[in-house]
Amino acid sequence: MPSVHSSPFHHIENSAIFNLIRHAHTPGQKRSTKSSSGGLLKMFKLFPMLTSGCKMVALLGRPRKPLLKDHATTGTIFGYRKGRVSLAIQEDPHCMPLFVIELPMHSSVFHKEMASDIVRIALESETKTHKKKLMEEFVWAVYCNGRKVGYSIRRKQMSEDELHVMQTLRGVSMGAGVLPCPSDQKEYAGDGELTYIRARFERVVGSKDSEALYMINPDGAAGPELSIFFVRAH
Repeated sequence: MPSVHSSPFHHIENSAIFNLIRHAHTPGQKRSTKSSSGGLLKMFKLFPMLTSGCKMVALLGRPRKPLLKDHATTGTIFGYRKGRVSLAIQEDPHCMPLFVIELPMHSSVFHKEMASDIVRIALESETKTHKKKLMEEFVWAVYCNGRKVGYSIRRKQMSEDELHVMQTLRGVSMGAGVLPCPSDQKEYAGDGELTYIRARFERVVGSKDSEALYMINPDGAAGPELSIFFVRAH
C-alpha cells in the first residue's frame, strides 16, 4: 500500500481525510471494501458496451453470502453520458435521499477514473460556523483522486431527472446499468443514455466534521476501491 504522501489525496491539506483513509487500511483489519468493489465497478466499465435498446436494470447475481446490513448506506452515482454525474446518499433505498449533489464532472471523465485501482471522491466544505450537520452544508469543493475538479452546491430539491432515478431504483439495493429516460424528458435524448451505479456503503463517522463511505463488496472479487469522503475545514 503506498504511503499517505503518495496517495491520491496528498494535495488536500486536511488531517481528517488522512484519518479516514487510515481507517480503511488499518493493518491486520479485514475489510470487505478492499476487494469488493470489483463486481460493481467492472459492471460499470461495461456501460459503453450497452446499446440504447438495453433499458433493463443490470442487477447482480445471487450472492454467496448475505449482502445487506441494516446500518449500510445506499449510494447512487448517475448521469447522462454527455452530461454531468450526480451523487445521491440514502439511509434506505426506499426513502428520499438525505444528500444529493451534481458533481462538477462529466460522465466521460468519471468513467475514465473508474479504470484506476482506487477511486476516491472528496467533498470539502469551507464553512467555518459549524452550525449545521456535516451533510447539511451547501457549498462543497470536489476532488477526484486528488485533483480538484470544481465546486458544487447541494440540492435543496431534486430535479425531475433525479426524482425519476430515485423512483426507478427504489427497489434496487445494488447494481449498475442504463435507465430509460423519463417519458416527458425526450429532449434530453441527445445527452445519451442515463447510466447509473448503485451500491451499499459502510458509513464511518470520524467526527462532526468528517465522514466517509466505503463501498461494500457484493461478491468478494478483487478489484478497485470506491470511497467517498465528506470533510469540513477547520
